[in-house]
Amino acid sequence: MKKFSKIIAVLLAVVFVCTAFAACSGAKSNQLVMATNAEFPPYEYHEGDAIVGIDAEIAQAIADKLGMELVIEDVAFDSIIPGVQAGKYDMGMAGMTVTDERLESVNFSTSYAKGVQVVIVKEDSDIATVDDVAGKKIGVQTSTTGDIYASEDFGEENVTKYDNGAVAVQALLSGKVDCVIIDNEPAKSYVAANEGLKILETTYVEEDYAICFNKADTELMDKVNAALEELIADGTVQSIIDKYINAD
Repeated sequence: MKKFSKIIAVLLAVVFVCTAFAACSGAKSNQLVMATNAEFPPYEYHEGDAIVGIDAEIAQAIADKLGMELVIEDVAFDSIIPGVQAGKYDMGMAGMTVTDERLESVNFSTSYAKGVQVVIVKEDSDIATVDDVAGKKIGVQTSTTGDIYASEDFGEENVTKYDNGAVAVQALLSGKVDCVIIDNEPAKSYVAANEGLKILETTYVEEDYAICFNKADTELMDKVNAALEELIADGTVQSIIDKYINAD
């Protein structure tokens, strides 16, 4: 009986060691999980079942340089930062602007692109400049800088928030709002796809795009940032941007 008990004890010890080893081995995954909102062409959008665009390609180049497998999760824009804070995602990359408010919740990488907020209106609109937006009904994508700036500058009572830019543009076409404030690149895509719209020539806001990280995960941020800076230095990032954006 004692011999049998010793065998059981040894087997249990082996199981415990193997389980602990497996747990430790799985604790540091080789995956780089990126949260994005694939409704923001040309930075991220769907092409069939794949998510493509500037951010997707830059993230893939970073993952390749780090020897990691890139996994892209398509989520609502306003759930990216909370998800990164909770450790659900390793990083957030979605044409995301660095702002003081966001810096209170997450850390940001080196900026890899410049963004410009613009105003989309109907071709026969009486809105000719950004100053004319005051008092008008404004459509924005929830939690974007367009939402933040418009709410601050023109009052939240004049701002209607939509899940993505495409829905905001449809609201403009149907007369529910008088204009849409959004990044210049997706704005160009929306105007090209819908007759009767134009972008005001005057810029609303200029901003920097960067990758966000959990404040506690500085090790990963430093690794990704180092890879990103190498890709900026060797021209890879600019070549990816040029692939999607014509220098016009």
